[in-house]
Amino acid sequence: MTWYSKIVEDISNLPDFIQFYENELAGARSEIIIHGNVEKNISALPGITENRFNQLQEIEAVLRYMELHLRKLRRKHFQKYLEAYNRVLTSRDAEKYTEGEEEVIDYEYLMNEVSLVRNKYLGVMKALESKNFMLGHIVRLRSAGMEDITL
Repeated sequence: MTWYSKIVEDISNLPDFIQFYENELAGARSEIIIHGNVEKNISALPGITENRFNQLQEIEAVLRYMELHLRKLRRKHFQKYLEAYNRVLTSRDAEKYTEGEEEVIDYEYLMNEVSLVRNKYLGVMKALESKNFMLGHIVRLRSAGMEDITL
């Protein structure tokens, strides 16, 4: 079962989701480093990139699910203020009250934590692109006769 499925089933799995991906980041940081045999680094890079990109996509899917759920929460509170409030409110007033609802703010905090994890994974993806670029140039230097290039 994927993390996305677990979150959709029960949002209380979110702390475990965040912890899992934070732990995975530690491993990802070691994969970014260029060390040892260039050929081994190059051959491992596509698999590493595919794995980390898939993880990023799952984080994005969870974040998108949360955005949709937040819209639902906002609509519920907005409707409450427009239809069941003691006095008549303008749409703008109801929107302001909705944004201040404790439930909405708490959910935005959770989304912010997931966004932070996503942004860290975007950093990993940028680093893997940079690693690919550097390894490609090392290979070109070696094929041009500069065999003494070491890492």
